[in-house]
Amino acid sequence: MQPTRRKLRNIRKAGLLCAVLCLALLTMSCTMTMQVQPRVDPYEPNPFFQDGEYEAREPVADTVPLGQAHTDDALYTGMVNGQYVEEYPFAISQEDLEYGRERYDIYCAPCHGYAGNGDGMVVQRGFKAPPSFNQDRLREAAPGYYFYAITNGFGTMPSYANRIPVHDRWLIIAYIEALQLSQHAPVTELPQADVDKLEAAQ
Repeated sequence: MQPTRRKLRNIRKAGLLCAVLCLALLTMSCTMTMQVQPRVDPYEPNPFFQDGEYEAREPVADTVPLGQAHTDDALYTGMVNGQYVEEYPFAISQEDLEYGRERYDIYCAPCHGYAGNGDGMVVQRGFKAPPSFNQDRLREAAPGYYFYAITNGFGTMPSYANRIPVHDRWLIIAYIEALQLSQHAPVTELPQADVDKLEAAQ
């Protein structure tokens, strides 16, 4: 004899109720609170290490941390034999300049301004103005000088070594040089389309 629709509904309800109860029991049995989790007492000796310490461990002797094998002085310090490098440690493409502009706008423009004149928004709010990138001294500075300043800080500017990766620092410097050129390029070196725009603006 086939079960009636009413019996089928009751069976389904019972099955659903059973599933909900099982889920609730599983949830209750899997609770992990701060009271029952495994604990490590930092004041007790650590049996794994000979000195018994847990944290602040020195690197193993004669080893280099992963990613810290800085064998290229020019790339990682901007200096060779105590002198600022005059050349970039890798080729710079148009795409690199675009990325350098993006990084510059994020990290540098707030103080140095979008044109590098030292009139960024932070300066307009009362912060000490940095020197303009467009003065002769900085226009003639080697790329390594800028890399050293970004890495180690200069004057009131802090070090950006922990915020800007090595490769990005060089791209920012390349863009700074492009900025300097844009502020001092003679008209004779401009494309004719730009010359026409300047003449139309006058």
